Amino acid sequence: MNTFNRTIKNTFDFIFSFFGLIIFSPIIILAWIVSSIDTKSNGFYFQRRVGKNGKIFTLVKIKTMNEIKGIKTSVTQQNDKRITNIGSFFRKNKIDELPQLLNVLFGQMSFVGPRPDIVGYADRLKGGDKIIISIRPGITGPASIKYKNEELILSRHNNSEKYNDEVIWPDKVKINRDYVNQWSFWKDMYYIYLTMVGRSG
Repeated sequence: MNTFNRTIKNTFDFIFSFFGLIIFSPIIILAWIVSSIDTKSNGFYFQRRVGKNGKIFTLVKIKTMNEIKGIKTSVTQQNDKRITNIGSFFRKNKIDELPQLLNVLFGQMSFVGPRPDIVGYADRLKGGDKIIISIRPGITGPASIKYKNEELILSRHNNSEKYNDEVIWPDKVKINRDYVNQWSFWKDMYYIYLTMVGRSG
């Protein structure tokens, strides 16, 4: 992605995240209050993620899960015991993702791009795959759209963490590498459209 394309993408992100926060701030605040009551803790969930050029940033979402002693995996399945009933509603309707507009506004994320990995996964990128972290990670993207039912897919496998590491994650890497190499503004608009209407590409 050349400098001109980065400028277009970054300008779009700043403008629309700014107005998006104005429009959706009442929903974000209400969801935060509901989640705080539901989880009996801060309704915002903060997690360290790997951003552009491997820089660590703090991703913010609406909290949808409770901590359960003995469950440490970062892989989430459908009907995960940690997900609250209200949290399930938030996840299904992507309300939990809305606070990430702040990450976009602050230049840590983009609307479209590879999802930011937790520490430990991005470290596995080798060779040409490292191009994935040459751009800002996104709220949505082609890999996210393909695996929009990822939690359901993982629930069908006895060892969900192994299936994620050996099948889903490598496929996402390939999809995200192609996304960066073949980037266009209109493709980004198409991925945003697919995300909004809840369809696969």
